[in-house]
Amino acid sequence: MLLYCEFFYRAQGGDMGFDAEFPTSAEKLLRLRVMNAPLLMSLDASDWGMATTRWQQKQFSPGYAERMSVIHDGIDTDVVTPGKPEEELITYVARNLEPYRGFHVFMRAIPEIQRRRPNARIAIVGGDAVSYSPRLPPGQTYRERLLRELDGKIDLARVSFLGRLPYKDYLALLRRSSVHVYLTYPFVLSWSLLEAMASGCLVIGSRTPPVEEAIEHGMNGLLTDFFGTSKLAAQVDEALQRQDQLKPLREAARRTVLERYDLKRVCLPAQRRLVEALLEGKSADAGAAADIQHLPGDEAGLAVGEEHHRARDVARLA
Repeated sequence: MLLYCEFFYRAQGGDMGFDAEFPTSAEKLLRLRVMNAPLLMSLDASDWGMATTRWQQKQFSPGYAERMSVIHDGIDTDVVTPGKPEEELITYVARNLEPYRGFHVFMRAIPEIQRRRPNARIAIVGGDAVSYSPRLPPGQTYRERLLRELDGKIDLARVSFLGRLPYKDYLALLRRSSVHVYLTYPFVLSWSLLEAMASGCLVIGSRTPPVEEAIEHGMNGLLTDFFGTSKLAAQVDEALQRQDQLKPLREAARRTVLERYDLKRVCLPAQRRLVEALLEGKSADAGAAADIQHLPGDEAGLAVGEEHHRARDVARLA
């Protein structure tokens, strides 16, 4: 049995307690144990696990983490392709507009972004539901709450809330992006970050795990403090000013996805090799234990071991 190990909640060091604006309560901490319970039962029943990033793997206790391979779900880079950036188009994408994906931080940075870049246009993609963040009273949304807070401070004529888009329209928007902003709590990495990179976007990401696994500042994107609205605005301003000089970052971003997260050429083959290895182990003598090795990969997220292309025996399957 191969288990998909997406995220193990912790009281410290992850999403819980990260944002002081939404403090942790005793009730939330107790709820974590309930949220983890089905996963713990599944871990106990499984032969092996698969996590999508190294940081997500490390959220599990060592006894479980050492029985996992790190293989991303994969990005179809034949479909997600670069385009031609438009002048001063800033994009932000999340499944839902909520604090876990830094929506409140991005919104609070907009007045300074607009002051610095009077011709910039901002396109925001995402629904008004809540996926992970604290629930609001019925009928309220984080978008409406932030718009009330920033009433009179934002030129809404230059901000477009596009809601949820069909996939092809969403990709078309990424291809037109001048600067793409991706912010997240220490939590599950969004596909949208890697899709933006595969689209050749100039990404400004939060300096939070597991974003730092995918983006190296100044090499294939830019990183900024999650809570620093002024720093974010300054970073956006600089990125728009230096479009030509920063073009190599766009190319490196796509290259990162091609080398580490490509669906057809990297991730799916690795998943298949893992399944085949498990099958070979299970087909061994019923009374003996079979060794299952980590799969070879690279140091940025596909790798299971700490060294590139090195296999290690880490567990035994009965």
